[in-house]
Amino acid sequence: MTARRIAVVSAGLSNPSSTRMLADKLATAVLADLRERGVEASVDTFELREYAHDITNNLLTGFAPPALETMINTVVSADALIVVTPIFSTSYSGLFKSFIDVLDPDALQGKPVLIGANAGTARHSLAIDYAIRPLFAYLHAEAVSTGVFAASSDWGARADDVSPLSARIERGARELADAVTRRPAGETLDPFDPESYLGKGGSFGHLLGGLTGE
Repeated sequence: MTARRIAVVSAGLSNPSSTRMLADKLATAVLADLRERGVEASVDTFELREYAHDITNNLLTGFAPPALETMINTVVSADALIVVTPIFSTSYSGLFKSFIDVLDPDALQGKPVLIGANAGTARHSLAIDYAIRPLFAYLHAEAVSTGVFAASSDWGARADDVSPLSARIERGARELADAVTRRPAGETLDPFDPESYLGKGGSFGHLLGGLTGE
């Protein structure tokens, strides 16, 4: 069976970061669930704070610096995506949205996504459904039904006893693992590669030759 790749994008700004902590816990749970199913998988984790300047340069110039381009290629070619953002002013962070803005609008089409978010208070928990989920719906990604929100209290002694963070993480991980195993593993086509639309061995020369009747 082909090994699956999970890309994790964390938009936390501090170091250490509770956003990254939640991202790591989600990734660990997804890998454990897939392992129980006999599915081999690996994780590539990216901290957006490390690419903040490159993301800004991309927005200004339209071109991704090499490090950002490599990161984007890894994310869009993964079998599934885990995204976690802090909640600022009742929505996703500006850095998170800027990263989404530099992606090709079709890059995440059909990709399974597990959404995570964190904030200081549980009052912001609905941000996943009214702000983040519509963003991925617009991109035609397939976000799993469970979004995992963590408030500051979820990490301490006053954590939610009714629906503990660990239970929410396991449920979201299970749904993403379900989506990954349902989706056949295959190569991600480069939309700028002529072979993507001209077939194996195709080139722009073939295309131009066909247009001119040669």
